[in-house]
Amino acid sequence: MTLQMTLSSPFLLSSCSSAHRLNPLLFSKRRHCPIKFSHFPFPLLTKLRFLTVAAAATEHGVFTSPENAKSFDFSSEERIYNWWESQGFFKPTFDRGSDPFVVSMPPPNVTGSLHMGHAMFVTLEDIMVRYNRMKGRPTLWLPGTDHAGIATQLVVEKMLASEGIKRTDLSRDEFTKRVWEWKEKYGGTITNQIKRLGASCDWTRERFTLDEQLSQSVIEAFIKLHEKGLIYQGSYLVNWSPNLQTAVSDLEVEYSEEPGTLYHIKYRVAGQSDFLTVATTRPETLFGDVAIAVNPKDDRYSKFIGKMAIVPMTYGRHVPIIADRHVDKDFGTGVLKISPGHDHNDYYLARKLGLPILNVMNKDGTLNEVAGLYCGLDRFEARKKLWSELEETGLAIKKEPHNLRVPRSQRGGEIIEPLVSKQWFVTMEPLAEKALRAVEKGELTIMPERFEKIYNHWLSNIKDWCISRQLWWGHRIPVWYIVGKNCEEDYIVARNADEALEKAHEKYGKNVEIYQDPDVLDTWFSSALWPFSTLGWPDVSAEDFKKFYPTTMLETGHDILFFWVARMVMMGIEFTGTVPFSYVYLHGLIRDSQGRKMSKTLGNVIDPLDTIKEFGTDALRFTISLGTAGQDLNLSTERLTANKAFTNKLWNAGKFVLQNMPSQTDVSAWEAIKNCKFDEEESVLRLPLPECWVVSELHVLIDMVTASYDKFFFGDVGREIYDFFWSDFADWYIEASKARLYQSGADSACSEAQAVLLYVFKNVLKLLHPFMPFVTEELWQALPGPKEALIVSPWPQTSLPRFPNSIKKFENFQALTRAIRNARAEYSVEPAKRISASIVASEEVMQYISNEKEVLALLSRLDLQNIHFADSPPGDANQSVHLVASEGLEAYLPLADMVNISVEAERLSKRLSKMQVEYDGLVARLNSQKFVEKAPEDVVRGVREKAAEAEEKIKLTKNRLAFLKSSILVSQ
Repeated sequence: MTLQMTLSSPFLLSSCSSAHRLNPLLFSKRRHCPIKFSHFPFPLLTKLRFLTVAAAATEHGVFTSPENAKSFDFSSEERIYNWWESQGFFKPTFDRGSDPFVVSMPPPNVTGSLHMGHAMFVTLEDIMVRYNRMKGRPTLWLPGTDHAGIATQLVVEKMLASEGIKRTDLSRDEFTKRVWEWKEKYGGTITNQIKRLGASCDWTRERFTLDEQLSQSVIEAFIKLHEKGLIYQGSYLVNWSPNLQTAVSDLEVEYSEEPGTLYHIKYRVAGQSDFLTVATTRPETLFGDVAIAVNPKDDRYSKFIGKMAIVPMTYGRHVPIIADRHVDKDFGTGVLKISPGHDHNDYYLARKLGLPILNVMNKDGTLNEVAGLYCGLDRFEARKKLWSELEETGLAIKKEPHNLRVPRSQRGGEIIEPLVSKQWFVTMEPLAEKALRAVEKGELTIMPERFEKIYNHWLSNIKDWCISRQLWWGHRIPVWYIVGKNCEEDYIVARNADEALEKAHEKYGKNVEIYQDPDVLDTWFSSALWPFSTLGWPDVSAEDFKKFYPTTMLETGHDILFFWVARMVMMGIEFTGTVPFSYVYLHGLIRDSQGRKMSKTLGNVIDPLDTIKEFGTDALRFTISLGTAGQDLNLSTERLTANKAFTNKLWNAGKFVLQNMPSQTDVSAWEAIKNCKFDEEESVLRLPLPECWVVSELHVLIDMVTASYDKFFFGDVGREIYDFFWSDFADWYIEASKARLYQSGADSACSEAQAVLLYVFKNVLKLLHPFMPFVTEELWQALPGPKEALIVSPWPQTSLPRFPNSIKKFENFQALTRAIRNARAEYSVEPAKRISASIVASEEVMQYISNEKEVLALLSRLDLQNIHFADSPPGDANQSVHLVASEGLEAYLPLADMVNISVEAERLSKRLSKMQVEYDGLVARLNSQKFVEKAPEDVVRGVREKAAEAEEKIKLTKNRLAFLKSSILVSQ
């Protein structure tokens, strides 16, 4: 390790000279580290030190030293972020490596506002990016936003409505102009909120799906797919939003369990007096019935198969009664009406069997002329009227409550209607085959692995993709029609209107007129091109495309594995010949502390920005990063509070390290620190036991954490660093180091402790930086040494020296310390009281324990002058508390040193009497047959458990009391 000092280093006064301020061994006769600059009056020294620290910490006008602030100030996070960005740290650089790490940010909707789902993906992706940046890889995290066709159009329509304007009052161009104006004014909200989470994206490359270059890539993709015969136009069943007047994707349909009604209706069998009872939740669709289906194995209806049924209220329209094994005999009556124009399952069955398709509904949700007298009625009004008239005609049997799985629009909340509509589609099967092979051949790795089965199942059963939407905001479909010609047969696909007109003139003559298809493409179509369109495709000679494609990682929620991830894989292979990313990392949902999905209805939504204000960005990031890939995470205030405390612990540790460094001008002290080589085995092995232990543990940690980072086991990374920092470094080594810093008899021990403190703390900050970037950068900037930003500092070296034997030795030392601490607590020894101890151990153990006598005295609160080491028990062993720390290591603590034996014996006698009374009461209740028979089982069980616990406490108290009394007798 090499430590270099700059003129702005924030240290003027040696920690050793401020020993009395913090010295836990104040009354020891041991001398402290040599005091430097003793000719300065102490108050002046303190003032000079403060001024020097303050000047250094504000060198950039951004950072605050822990010595100037009680805790980390969350308001500094934005200043730190702006400084990173201004320094160009987010841009990829090829200075230290040539193998780029590239992540395309899942583009949030431009209408979006930050929620915990965003916080999750930003945190996980930023962890990956910061880690690989520190590893020296050219790192590009490319951000952007999605134009969100339906969502954005709805927002702007609501805005116009507040002005008394309807969308249809404007021309298409006027409306889209208003949308662009809205986007320019409000579209940056989500971007600024993502920055607040610490996202180290290259914002100079930020993209928007309607940018000119990305729009060109969308047109090019459509044309290429059409040229290969993979895009076609036709009338098929789609999810239709009557209010929005557009088809919507499967992802934009949310199913909710809602109370509804099951209607039982008579369908007469033609030519017979028999009838079949059909149970349906949507009676208004009966006008679109084309068949009645029963299960061929259902004996109740087998005699009707092949006959005709009469559809009620249709003036005698006949439909065939058919057999199909997919009919559920146990649902309703076991008789199924087939309405292929209004049900997805019926639609596929009708196509398989060659049945006709009847559409009974207009695009606004009203019934059309097929419904006869019900034409023009809203679908729900028609349902009520139809049932009433079925009752009047004797064709209604009954209606009963029934829970429904209702499809609702994600955007507007209305009930979605399956509807046959003329749309544009992509043939998916040939594209899916290539995407399946990519996983089979190992070209694409999906994490967690279990999602591969889901991915494979969906692609193996894929359906054609409806890519057209009846909106004004989005990528206009690049298709032009000829005025006066059939739209399905005569159309032109072109890159722009001029090219389309030129093609029309060539094919139809100079006098033709053309008009563009009014529809736009599904937002997911442009999103499917995101990994390569953002890098310049279709211009494969673009610098970014050549350097950064294919990308490395795609991180997103597992809920859009099909709708986005699989489509990107298919399109990437189709248009570039390469899988667009090597890895897919899928995270789960963030739920509330009770495991419930966050919703406004439940009132359990946690706002990330409010959370940041209260707990800080680092605490939020650390909390949500500790989950497991693909698993949902329960977020609670308790977890956030605990990790805010972790931030404070880091801050206080930094304060301790800073307060215990040599002064800037103490050249010999810094030379001694510089000479500590932690990458050399001999140098590490020469360290005293606590120092060798913590450095060895750190080196083990670096290897473990690096391996976990490389495997994307971020939860393991966070827990490993947390445990080491809190348990090993803060709770043990910092406390042990005080014996060197405030009492040691040698300058070398003080320097070694200072070097180890600085070395370990710096490496902890490096390891933790990807998780908690703000507090680690703030602390890093306050530490002595070159002021290179932590965000771009090199990752710690792996395979550094570590000594398992030293680790084992210190674990024995810890066991001894814990045993003494526990004994002190058990006998209620006052914290400030120093006690005697006799340590009994083998010669080997004795040597390394006795060498750390000062540390043992400090950590166990022993009287340094009365710690004795021997290979056999002391003479007063029978008047001492005997502790077995580990094999071959024991301690004897004189009882008289810890308590007033007579007073303690009297106290325990009184306590024993009270405990006995309580125990007898519990036993009496259990001996009462009336109580045992009549009291609830859990109450009886609780009394039994309390009685058993009380009995154990009485036994322990009796043993301790007997020991005290025997000590009194011996002393007498």
